[in-house]
Amino acid sequence: MHDPKSRGDAFFKCDFCRCGWSEDRPMVEGHRGSLICAKCLSVAWAELVQEGAGEDRKPDESCRLCLEPRDGKVWRSPIDEAAIVCVRCVKQSAGVLHKDKESEWTKPTA
Repeated sequence: MHDPKSRGDAFFKCDFCRCGWSEDRPMVEGHRGSLICAKCLSVAWAELVQEGAGEDRKPDESCRLCLEPRDGKVWRSPIDEAAIVCVRCVKQSAGVLHKDKESEWTKPTA
């Protein structure tokens, strides 16, 4: 998300934890400026991909990153009930950060 009340790196905030961008908190951008940070992505990856858990998407909800109402489990922000991310976007975002040599992020293992 983009926070018009903030300046500098704090302008870019994770849609799921609301923390601002920093060198140790790389982010992946979705549609319309939505963002997921590496820390939230790690938690979402562990829950959705590794554990096969997650929540069922409510009928009126769409993924914050792709803006689509995809079937299947979602990961919900611990601080914003309306912010969800689908399995597809978690996998795509993980691929993006994993390939980014500067981020040093790797997919969590069991």
